[in-house]
Amino acid sequence: MQKILEICCYTVESAIKAEKAGANRVELCDNYPEGGTTPSYGAIQQALKQLSIPVNVIVRPRGGDFHYSHEEFEVIKADVGQLKKMGVNGIVVGFLHANGTVDIARTKEIVELAAPMEVTFHRAFDMCNNPLKALGQLKTTGISRILTSGAQQTALQGMGLLKQLTEAAGETLSIMPGSGVNEQNLQQLMEITGAHEFHSSAKTFRTTNMTWFNPHISMGGDNTMDEYKTITVDADQIKAMAKILHKQHE
Repeated sequence: MQKILEICCYTVESAIKAEKAGANRVELCDNYPEGGTTPSYGAIQQALKQLSIPVNVIVRPRGGDFHYSHEEFEVIKADVGQLKKMGVNGIVVGFLHANGTVDIARTKEIVELAAPMEVTFHRAFDMCNNPLKALGQLKTTGISRILTSGAQQTALQGMGLLKQLTEAAGETLSIMPGSGVNEQNLQQLMEITGAHEFHSSAKTFRTTNMTWFNPHISMGGDNTMDEYKTITVDADQIKAMAKILHKQHE
């Protein structure tokens, strides 16, 4: 089975860089400080125009938890409809009830609305109260994969559960380890979990081109200087991970 390296990208420039470095697919997001929210129409449009690899787009109207109000869910549905018209490869979503169970009804509704786009259930899965039960329920929804760290902070810490999930998922859907995946642990994650898709941000930060700043004003962050850094991807790290996956596939 072909090994897939998905790179989480917060800018179109990062997505282009990721593809050139060997990524097989990108997850396009915005708003890194809150863990990723829906990117703008313009960013999605440019990514589709510039990339030849599949582009999956996160649909998340805000940061925080994954228990959405009626109005927020309507926003999600509207975004999914627009992404479908734009021709993106897939969407990335996740829905929970207040008690920590997966919202299967909303997941099924979005899968039906999104078709034929593929649907990834993101790390909302790691916040549910019973991962193995949730997997059994999600297998009935028609989603393509679950992005998960094995209910731990990193995939490396969650390897035991990731292995269980991969075995339990069978061929119904893909379990895609993510969170802290890098060239140092990818081989081990492959061997232990048995997964064939892996998700990494390969993140790094670069200083912007600004040569002057007002030290007395912050536009949102606690540290004014943080606003003069932007997230990007480490091409060398992506190349190293792609090489590991390619060797495994040979």
